Amino acid sequence: MIYICIETQMSKHKNRPTGRRRCANMGRLLEPRFFKALGDPNRIALLSRLAKCRRPCGVSELVGCCSVDISVVSRHLAMLRDAGILHAEKRGKEVYYSVRCKEVVSTLRRIADAIEACCPETNAT
Repeated sequence: MIYICIETQMSKHKNRPTGRRRCANMGRLLEPRFFKALGDPNRIALLSRLAKCRRPCGVSELVGCCSVDISVVSRHLAMLRDAGILHAEKRGKEVYYSVRCKEVVSTLRRIADAIEACCPETNAT
């Protein structure tokens, strides 16, 4: 689960959220758990490896991409899972992880849209 939500007020003309409402909800979009999960080089390496694999991978398969112990890799993966970035599925004794691509892309897109709505582009050069 991605722990980011946005309440929007729809514009009458464009059927799109108004910039003022999106700007007011910026704090809700900037969920610390999401950014904290992405704030570690080892977690970024794990996310990158999983994205490149394009399939669920077990912890033992992922341990090679980081220079940390397998137990630390497991904790990093759990943090990414808890932030809603990864999906975990237990198969026997091993847990397989995959990237929740649609959810992550949607979250990042909503954040980018909200930032754009709050900080309109200026033509000053």
